[in-house]
Amino acid sequence: MKFKILSLSLIAAAFVGCSKDKLEPIPQTALSDAVAFSDSSRCVQQVNGVYSALKAGNMYAGRYQVYQDVRGEEFINRTNNAVTAWLTWQFNLTASANEVQNFWSAAYTCINRTNVVIAGIEGSPISATLKRNLIAEAKVVRASAYFMLLQLYARPFTDGNGARPGVILRLTPATSGGDNNRARATVAEVYAQIIKDLNEAEADLPLTYGNAERNVVRAHRNTAIALKTRVYLNMGQFNNVITEGNKMVPNAAPWQASSGVSNALNPSVANVYANYTNSEMILSMPFTALDPPGGQNGLGHYYNPAPNGGAEFSLNLDAGGIFANADWRSTDARRGFLQVASGHTWLRKWPNPANAADWSPVIRYAEVMLNLSEALARNAAGTTVDARALAILNAIRKRSDATIPDFAPATKDELVNLILTERRIELLGEGFRTSDIIRTGSSFPAKGVVGAVAPSANQYIWPISIAELLVNTLCAQNPGY
Repeated sequence: MKFKILSLSLIAAAFVGCSKDKLEPIPQTALSDAVAFSDSSRCVQQVNGVYSALKAGNMYAGRYQVYQDVRGEEFINRTNNAVTAWLTWQFNLTASANEVQNFWSAAYTCINRTNVVIAGIEGSPISATLKRNLIAEAKVVRASAYFMLLQLYARPFTDGNGARPGVILRLTPATSGGDNNRARATVAEVYAQIIKDLNEAEADLPLTYGNAERNVVRAHRNTAIALKTRVYLNMGQFNNVITEGNKMVPNAAPWQASSGVSNALNPSVANVYANYTNSEMILSMPFTALDPPGGQNGLGHYYNPAPNGGAEFSLNLDAGGIFANADWRSTDARRGFLQVASGHTWLRKWPNPANAADWSPVIRYAEVMLNLSEALARNAAGTTVDARALAILNAIRKRSDATIPDFAPATKDELVNLILTERRIELLGEGFRTSDIIRTGSSFPAKGVVGAVAPSANQYIWPISIAELLVNTLCAQNPGY
């Protein structure tokens, strides 16, 4: 039998190139089972291939984060290029649109690769400890891919407590054609699988790899915990966010995890993106000039002005965008990521040409802090302002603007709104705006020539890919498409 990777509806999956030190899979596209998992070295390389699928162009190389962000109000499209998220930006997608089909295919290629690798490692002759570690890494990747799918193709968990149609759950490897007919699981069922994978991963992942780079490009125990704070926040399960957040975030400064990798809030926000192996980066996808994200994929391409980028999306300077928000003061160091060029203002967190030497962040310690802060704030009784939630918020803001007085909200709702605004500033361009809008049941605000999109509108979520519907008679399309 040959070891092959299949996408959901296409019997192929090209390995994404990586440099030897940065998640390089075995380069062959077909290996015998006896060879692919024959020893520890090959098993590690196959897990590297799982990460390679996660960092594919349509995934965490940049397109996923771009789709998430440009649906919101922070950016204005400048190219009208249907290949680079113009249709997503203007809420004019169909089931046959490039991004709808390509992201669905990339996500299920990634999921199937994890399924193949998990099954292969389970039967491999390696040590029990390494086997648990590697399978746990694959589960983190599978959980991440399913979470990404839910953010675009399904209604939020908070709409009906997860009872709405989610996506297709595939947990066993597909190594040949057929077996396409599978109904969509509910949103709750998919989230339950995500949490199951992350819980099992937390128990089996190593505490650290003992190397700064590996601690950023490979999942460790704190990675699984951090991702659970994100998942539970999107489910509206604030008690669970607090339980997970407490494992990594102390009650007061210094803001640093007390066990496992010493993930911490970097004292300088500029340094977070200058050195990608810093302790704030919990998981990041590595790229270099020899291992780029590919044409029109990287974050730098979308948000940088020419000639370093494609000048695809500039900041929205109108009143609705975060740029004009009075809470984002001129003394804030995060304003240093902005550049005025060609009459527009651009986000330059990733300043290198085509993102050639910039890594793509998946999760940072600052996000974990904000996830916990919001959960604490929302969980407070009555109108009470939770003191710890406020302290975390002030720590994030004052890291970038030491001159600002401490926030002093009078009510719980005021604190929550301050945290939501802080997320828009701190996580700008990193792929959070869609999730933050839909999990709170909000409308997508108007921007430029595009009107607001209410939660009841068909375009509030993406259609299911036409490529899936053509081969899977049990998969139902989202209403209105």
